Amino acid sequence: MATAAEQWVLVEMVQALYEAPAYHLILEGILILWIIRLLFSKTYKLQERSDLTVKEKEELIEEWQPEPLVPPISKDHPALNYNVVSGPPSHNIVVNGKKCVNFASFNFLGLLDNPRVKAAALASLKKYGVGTCGPRGFYGTFDVHLDLEDRLAKFMKTEEAIIYSYGFATIASAIPAYSKRGDIVFVDRAACFAIQKGLQASRSDIKLFQHNDMADLERLLKEQEMEDQKNPRKARVTRRFIVVEGLYMNTGTICPLPELVKLKYKYKARIFLEESLSFGVLGEHGRGVTEHFGISIDDIDLISANMENSLASIGGFCCGRSFVIDHQRLSGQGYCFSASLPPLLAAAAIEALNIMEENPGIFLVLKEKCARIHKALQGISGLKVVGESLSPAFHLQLTDSTGSRDKDVKLLQEIVNHCMDRSIALTQARYLEKEEKCLPPPRRRTGESRAHDQGGGPGCAALGRVLGPGGRLPRGTRTGLWSLPCDLGEACVYLQGGHRAAWVWTAPNHEEDAGYF
Repeated sequence: MATAAEQWVLVEMVQALYEAPAYHLILEGILILWIIRLLFSKTYKLQERSDLTVKEKEELIEEWQPEPLVPPISKDHPALNYNVVSGPPSHNIVVNGKKCVNFASFNFLGLLDNPRVKAAALASLKKYGVGTCGPRGFYGTFDVHLDLEDRLAKFMKTEEAIIYSYGFATIASAIPAYSKRGDIVFVDRAACFAIQKGLQASRSDIKLFQHNDMADLERLLKEQEMEDQKNPRKARVTRRFIVVEGLYMNTGTICPLPELVKLKYKYKARIFLEESLSFGVLGEHGRGVTEHFGISIDDIDLISANMENSLASIGGFCCGRSFVIDHQRLSGQGYCFSASLPPLLAAAAIEALNIMEENPGIFLVLKEKCARIHKALQGISGLKVVGESLSPAFHLQLTDSTGSRDKDVKLLQEIVNHCMDRSIALTQARYLEKEEKCLPPPRRRTGESRAHDQGGGPGCAALGRVLGPGGRLPRGTRTGLWSLPCDLGEACVYLQGGHRAAWVWTAPNHEEDAGYF
């Protein structure tokens, strides 16, 4: 019975073969032949080669030149010829064994040399030692860290704060902790390098808008809204962020926060606000750009700032709602994998906060001095002022550039050397030009400080004599500071040209400074 059934199946197969179209049979035949070829063919062919003699091998080895691990660097590169500082970096500084006036600092509130801050750091040093030797999650959390986080949260009027041991890593770690691949980030073209590194680590889709141009930002938001309508399923899982600085490092301008908040709610995006320069500067109590504009802190999803400027310490912090900040304790790379902030620096930051809370008048003094020096720098031949009068960091842009970055660098170095010969310590700021998303134009950046309530006279006048027409700048120099008023306090002038810059810091009320020139 089984044999008859098998014969019947065979007959049906033969009959179907005769009835099948010709092209079908040809295709099946080709497939069968291809399968047979794959089964019996070799997966690779042995290349025919002749064995080399020992002499030939040695010749080839001698001719081979490996690619350099790093590009060649000139021995004259500034990074290889740095100045050595000995002693405390206060208003007077010893550089390469020479006593100079310190013209390179972001000590906006003058707390770097404050006796109370130093005493608090010294007491903490005696109690805890120097470092922590461990991240926060591995026995690196000290009680002083929790105290500082609590003080920062209360000062900023937020639910919670988190501190990092390195200012640059704060925003660079915070951004990739929330924004991932596929998310969309709208960022200002003038964003600082720390923000750029955070965006790069996030691997998100980046959309740049023109600096402080809300119309351009809304255009990008509208375009994204139209794209979301085409694919609503994808839009539901795509997060949108707006990343800006409260006070821009590269321009000295303040972000239009009220307009940003309106766009946030209109297009359902989240705002990340970087306030490293505006914290401890703007606002009646130094709380930054939110207090300056009267914006509720709850309208901002995340605020970050470093403690290396106004607080005269090291590290940075983020603050916001508790569930937002707690996420960084598990996802912030700089928080999870770096050794925690040394307790002495945390104690110094706490004492600096105490001074800021006890004496809110220091912010008004700083604001007045910023306005005065901004006005004094107007009308300088060859330069134009760029930046807000309320900002302690604004720019003097070159009206006539040499047209060559190298020549501008050489010109600035001549100014640095000229001032160093007259006991004024300057330095050139440098960018990673190949990695910068948008290189700033050649300009001088200026910052103002409230180091002493009385103001500092001799430093500004002396700086005017050195950099002004009477200071005999090196031949070929076409820009310079003319005489400045003698009561402007400290100022930080950022000489910039050819995408290079030099920081200048006028001394506070020190009578001996006048004898340096």
